[in-house]
Amino acid sequence: MQSFFQSHGILTLLIVLPLLGAVAAYLSGERNARHVALWVGVAEFILSVPLFFYYRPGTSCGIGGPQTGMSNCIDAPWFPDWGIRYQLGMDGISLFMVLLTTLLLPLMVLGSWTYIRERERGFYASLLALTSGVVGVFVALDMFLFYVFWEMMLIPMYFLIGIWGGRERVYAAVKFFLYTAVGSLLMLVAILYLWHKAQAAGGAPTFSYFDFLRLQLTGREQFMLFMAFALAFAVKVPMFPFHTWLPHAHVQAPTAGSVILAGVLLKMGTYGFIRFALPLFPDAASDSRTVTWAMVLGLVGILYAAMVAAVQPNAKKLVAYTSVAHLGFVILGIFAFNLIGLQGALLVMIGHGLSTPMLFFLLGMLYERRHSYEIEDFGGLAASLPVFATLLVFAAMASIGLPGTAGFASEFLVLVGAFLSRPWMALVAALGVIFAAYYMLPMVQRMLFNPLSKRENRGLPDLNAREIGLLAPLVVLIILLGFYPRPVLDRMEPAAARVLELSQASRLAPELPAPPVAAAPDNR
Repeated sequence: MQSFFQSHGILTLLIVLPLLGAVAAYLSGERNARHVALWVGVAEFILSVPLFFYYRPGTSCGIGGPQTGMSNCIDAPWFPDWGIRYQLGMDGISLFMVLLTTLLLPLMVLGSWTYIRERERGFYASLLALTSGVVGVFVALDMFLFYVFWEMMLIPMYFLIGIWGGRERVYAAVKFFLYTAVGSLLMLVAILYLWHKAQAAGGAPTFSYFDFLRLQLTGREQFMLFMAFALAFAVKVPMFPFHTWLPHAHVQAPTAGSVILAGVLLKMGTYGFIRFALPLFPDAASDSRTVTWAMVLGLVGILYAAMVAAVQPNAKKLVAYTSVAHLGFVILGIFAFNLIGLQGALLVMIGHGLSTPMLFFLLGMLYERRHSYEIEDFGGLAASLPVFATLLVFAAMASIGLPGTAGFASEFLVLVGAFLSRPWMALVAALGVIFAAYYMLPMVQRMLFNPLSKRENRGLPDLNAREIGLLAPLVVLIILLGFYPRPVLDRMEPAAARVLELSQASRLAPELPAPPVAAAPDNR
């Protein structure tokens, strides 16, 4: 008998529950909104945890064929006349993206418990609605449904930055919205083109991901469509040079906004490359020029972000630039086009989704006490805040990639995969690990171990039980993934191998012959 956790019902519930929670939080009033959001977040996480144990790598529920590797599937008509279906499924890649999302939700509520003082019901409703959209992105297998969820998360994130952000919140929110919307519109055009091609080939309209996988496209079509998808995902990652919206969004966003932005939203871009851009357009994606350019941009992101981060006076902006560097490793691993590199990229996504939110949580806790992110405003905090200092050093070491943390295991796999594909790029990327210490350690030194010269930093209260409790799961998971990532890698491996198989199988249609040119009339 099939368990509920092996059916589509659990995926539908994980999408619908935060939406219902958003309505409940908004209607419950200002005083009760955070309590409703916390209970919904805890319930969402508890419901998602059994997915880790019930998921069987390599099995398939049959949707799209017997070899898809998808579980928890549903394929029901939604708008059948247009070929739009309610099609969900999960494999080893989307499994951990969903778990990461549901883990961060209750932690973000706890992190905002005393941080958010105004318009609380709108804040928590936006946070819950955003979670619903993100989960939907990771499990949608109908391209129209995927696009709906992709756009759905944009609106609450815009409000989180624009209403509860810092002094320049409106500028940061508008910039975030415009960058994402432009890329998304190009992706929508590409999806509609694929819909038209699928209808012409099969005789019936369809937006199914699996029907799109069967399409034969010419080299020019693949290249143009790949670029449309890649631009949308590159903006979301963000890859250099599309990263300029990210530092503003991070600095101006409230702590929970920065956490979900770094922890989950950026991963939507790399997930899009893995799930859609590479398998749908394999010839364009695996072309040597495409691979070279993508890996070079990943390298530039790693090195450029490290150098810019090293000169940042604002601690939150420094951590924001580290995301560009870490996601550069992900791009490097994806376009290595081998299993080691891809699994390393996926592990970087998870490790970064734990260590960077931890850094943002800690900086947010410090901001509540000191109302500043400027590094020069601190010094000697190790004496007055010993627990805070210990956890900040741990989070910084995890971000650098110290052995024994998730960052080391993941970046090591990426470098091995990149070396098998482009050895010289792996050697250059290894410099990024050194540069990570170059920008992270001076920040820790200046904030924690410099002389305690400023009177405002004396007598600050150390972390309380709530703050330690919300950071504890991140510490445990960072260490577990650092010492024993095998359960994660084993569940990911069949899905990653399937992506590589699809990405390296040519589906090139012959170019259409040019129409004959009519002979010029002889007027003699």
